[in-house]
Amino acid sequence: MPVSVPVSNGERHISDGEFAQFQGLLRRLAGIHLSPAKKALVCGRLGKRLKHHGLTSYGDYFRLLTGGQEAAELQIALDLLTTNETYFFREPKHFDFLRERVLPARNGKASLRIWSAACSSGEEPYSLAMLLAERLGAAPWEIVASDLSTRVLERARSGLYPMERARNIPGSYLKAHCLRGTGRHEGSFLIERSLRERIRFLQVNLNEPLPRLGEFDLIFLRNVMIYFEQETKRSVVQRLIPMLKPGGHLLIGHSETLNGVTDGLRSVSPSIYRKE
Repeated sequence: MPVSVPVSNGERHISDGEFAQFQGLLRRLAGIHLSPAKKALVCGRLGKRLKHHGLTSYGDYFRLLTGGQEAAELQIALDLLTTNETYFFREPKHFDFLRERVLPARNGKASLRIWSAACSSGEEPYSLAMLLAERLGAAPWEIVASDLSTRVLERARSGLYPMERARNIPGSYLKAHCLRGTGRHEGSFLIERSLRERIRFLQVNLNEPLPRLGEFDLIFLRNVMIYFEQETKRSVVQRLIPMLKPGGHLLIGHSETLNGVTDGLRSVSPSIYRKE
């Protein structure tokens, strides 16, 4: 019988049993499956919280989270465990699709509505906003951006990023919609206020009944379902389909697929699906 070796963070160790507790918690609250390979991630992201509370084990921290008295700490733990890497104009073929296929087909009257349904720290909705501001001019458009993590939503609302994160933003967009930081913000850039105000940021858990947000022309749900088990994928997509307008599109990550997930959407190209 193989012997498991606990993962450590300084002097603290997480056992298989303790890790299983966090696996179950994250699956129940966020629909995310933590593979055993994520033990080091759990230690790295939660270790400081143990130190903050003066705890000596991950089991003690789990009991703190689930005791019913620490809702704020539970949100902190969820924020730390669900934050994913993103960047401006990630997977550019999706932006090409919006620019070359969706926008030219608009009648110019109805407002274009886009939902960035797992917006993380805001790079995706701001990329979309730059493109729409450039291409639609005075035509109406709206972006809703949501995430489970309150911590990354605060960062997204601020619109302030380290300068190195600007490398994928086209020069014309950077000049038109971003301000270079000075003084204490040296080495950073700020999304221009008028663009920030066009985006509505809110917390949404995709694994719970969704708020009434209306119908959207496009929903971006990219690089999220890779963390979901198959049944969770089905449930999430079934919640999203009614929120797409007829003819609207759902865009997922290039490494993801809806094969076996739903028959309610038609594949337009890899990672892009259309509601008939």
